[in-house]
Amino acid sequence: MQLGVENGEVMAQNPSYPPAQLPARELPTPSTVSPQAQAILNMLSKRPEMPSFNPGNLDAWRAVQASRQTPEAAYAIALATTGSVDTGAATETREIALSYSTVYVGVPEELSSADGRVYFAIHGGGFTDGGGLAARLSAGLVAGSHGITTWTIDYRLLPDHPFPAGLDDCVEAYRLLLETHDPASIIIGGQSAGGNLAASVLLRAQMEGLPLPAGLVLNCPGVDLTMSGDSLSVNDFGNGSDFSGALALYAGSADPSDPLLSPLYGEFAADWPPTLLVTGTRDFLLSDTVRMHRALLDAGVDAELHVFEAAVHGIFAGQAPEDHAVVAQVRRFFDRAFTGRRR
Repeated sequence: MQLGVENGEVMAQNPSYPPAQLPARELPTPSTVSPQAQAILNMLSKRPEMPSFNPGNLDAWRAVQASRQTPEAAYAIALATTGSVDTGAATETREIALSYSTVYVGVPEELSSADGRVYFAIHGGGFTDGGGLAARLSAGLVAGSHGITTWTIDYRLLPDHPFPAGLDDCVEAYRLLLETHDPASIIIGGQSAGGNLAASVLLRAQMEGLPLPAGLVLNCPGVDLTMSGDSLSVNDFGNGSDFSGALALYAGSADPSDPLLSPLYGEFAADWPPTLLVTGTRDFLLSDTVRMHRALLDAGVDAELHVFEAAVHGIFAGQAPEDHAVVAQVRRFFDRAFTGRRR
């Protein structure tokens, strides 16, 4: 197996067999999803676009990032990169300065002061998007969605901070969280690139002898940076999947199959926590998610997988009933993971 690049898109190549030749096709809008989801599938161009930047033009890259710091853009990106919904719940947000990054702590105003549980939610965005104001807004949105104190982190991003800068920031935040919280009261999660980082934090915790949290949530996670999953080629519906430049810059000289870059290839210890995985039938990272689920099951991990009909990467960006169903599923997972119940 080798990787090739065509029209800027990374594709897995198997030299033993020629690629399948498929005729041009049209994808109908399914009637099996909510009207809101149907509308979104017809208006994907209005979703916040994932960046497809040229590593040879970093100034243009930075300019696009700066343009995304308006309140309107940051709000949409916060929804699209966290798996949250806007419940309208009142929350308070404070910040904690780390060595190179900032943690935002969102607390629902109606939450009991005796509730010591924390969800450490790591935003996605292709290791490029979701920072700044979006990271701050994420704390309130996720806390309101899940009814729990939430830590989000404005970790260092591309193009200026490749691997392992962002991972180091997330591990520092987790270490700080462990100073004041029992690991049994912590769940870590992330979407897309944030799912990559969430799983990598646990692998680093294993390596460094840190206690593992009570649970892990992986929403459409990008856990194989070799980009060898089948759905990268098959599920090309509106995903804007030109990540080759960003992933090459993120990995740098490191081997993309290194488990800290591609957690799919990691070793999962016997005390790896219960894990919830979410994806959609049109998610271009469907293969990453289902293969991660299988790898966890093979390692004896309590892992559950939920695949949503016609959902694209990130489900429907917080705008459809299906997104609320994902949040409800995560909350049910919290209920059993925090109490130590197995499926």
